[in-house]
Amino acid sequence: MITSDHELGMTLDRIARFQNQVAHLRNTETNPVNYRAAVSGYLAEIDRMQLEVREYPSMHPREQATAS
Repeated sequence: MITSDHELGMTLDRIARFQNQVAHLRNTETNPVNYRAAVSGYLAEIDRMQLEVREYPSMHPREQATAS
């Protein structure tokens, strides 16, 4: 769970790095089966992190302090 603006920024940076890695694999992997196997973990982690990013602004800072 993201608990601060700093963690939010770090998570957004990590999402961008994972998206860049997926784009790189899309351009370099010639076998579709290998491509899907290589990117599936990245895509699952991107989905998980994006959910955290969407949840973070929905909580008021006081709620975040009590949730920690």
